[in-house]
Amino acid sequence: MTFTQIDILHPALWREFCYLCNAMRRTVLIALLSLAAVLPPAGMLRAQSAEARQEAREAVARARRVVRGTPMYFELDEQGDTVFMETLDPVWIFPKGRRMRDGDWRRYYKLVYNFNRVYPYALVGRKMMAQVDSTLAADVTKRSERNRYINDVEKELFRIFEKDIRNTTISQGLVLMRLVDRECGMSAFEIIKTYENGLAANFWQLVARIFSQNLKTRYDPSKGEDAKIEELCKIWDSGQWDSFYFSIFMEPPRKTVIQQETLDSEVQKKNR
Repeated sequence: MTFTQIDILHPALWREFCYLCNAMRRTVLIALLSLAAVLPPAGMLRAQSAEARQEAREAVARARRVVRGTPMYFELDEQGDTVFMETLDPVWIFPKGRRMRDGDWRRYYKLVYNFNRVYPYALVGRKMMAQVDSTLAADVTKRSERNRYINDVEKELFRIFEKDIRNTTISQGLVLMRLVDRECGMSAFEIIKTYENGLAANFWQLVARIFSQNLKTRYDPSKGEDAKIEELCKIWDSGQWDSFYFSIFMEPPRKTVIQQETLDSEVQKKNR
């Protein structure tokens, strides 16, 4: 049956059909208008999408960016203001009245560097000398035993310190000689004479004189370079050496590591 036939044969049905079509059109039109009011225009959607992509790229760039500089810490005070907090590195304040020229400062800095390098050896040397003296007093009864023990100690000292001493400069060796005198209470000449013999002490004294040095010179904390060394020893003993060294070189001091601080040598006695 065609629409023409419906219109001719059933006018009431045709009017109902037209009414339903008009109602459907109005419903669809209202739905489209509502959707258009809710959704933004297409251009705005494209702009928002571009902004979102740009924000995503910036977030990735921030995640990959290397943070440089020093972090700053802060606290909030009672009024809610931000107060930045920072811990300053320790520095050493020299006493008022110290006056030195540029060359004197360079020599002083060199002395500080050399002192940091060799003073641990002087401290260990004092312990080892006390150990040797204690062993000689307690266990040695014959000169032959003493000679064998001293030879064993000498070989052990070469084994422990030979590599380090060979890497020591002449100026560091001179500072070490002054420090050994301070810690052990004996000049280098007296040490050689006591534990070796007078002939060996005189030989090394002759070698020292060739290089304008004197093994018999005693440590005097009130004069010359010995006074500066004594000042450094007091700073070391007070526990402020690291901050003092840092205030000069702007870096922490390199620690001298000594693997062995006691001797393994023992007195060898012959069986009768």
